[in-house]
Amino acid sequence: MRLLAADLDPQQTYKLLTGIIVPRPIAWVCTQSEAGVLNVAPFSAFTFVSNKPPMVGVNVGRKAGVMKDTGNNILARGEYVVHIADASLLQPLHESAEEHPPHVSEVDLLGLQTVPSDLISVPRLAAPPVAMECRLHRSIAFGDTGSEFMVGEVLAFHVREGLVEDFKIDSLTLNPICRLGGPRYATIGEVTTLRPVAQTDKTVMGR
Repeated sequence: MRLLAADLDPQQTYKLLTGIIVPRPIAWVCTQSEAGVLNVAPFSAFTFVSNKPPMVGVNVGRKAGVMKDTGNNILARGEYVVHIADASLLQPLHESAEEHPPHVSEVDLLGLQTVPSDLISVPRLAAPPVAMECRLHRSIAFGDTGSEFMVGEVLAFHVREGLVEDFKIDSLTLNPICRLGGPRYATIGEVTTLRPVAQTDKTVMGR
């Protein structure tokens, strides 16, 4: 079967890509509007960008040409928190994807507790095992639909006790939620450990 990208509309392409690029990590992003409304939403087009300084990137799309609340809040305030949720938080994470008007707080709607962040004004969620306080570094638009890849510098990491040793996260204990195509999720499942591969620059996996 051959599919030519030029023949596909954006929704068809989205379905195809989200079924091919799996599993994907989920950034559970908490932002705050200029009016003080707390928003939280999941994004699975998410990765790390740099380790010095630490930076993570989230792709924020538009709905019918309108930027999502998360993107508007990040651009307006320049601060946000990226959380990694574990399997116990699957239901609220999934429900937080539902669209609401800007004046509605998903944090309040879902009964999520927050705690003050250390270095930014936006509070973080109390329940997730990992939270990263971020300051917007750069937002870059890609494609014809107005999606923006928003890169934030991580100012502080909050990691649940027992998850990290020598700066390495125990992935099995973390038990993060992974996104598949459609409203489907997975956990990391079986983990296979191989011998380390010698590299000149150990921060680079490819060549």
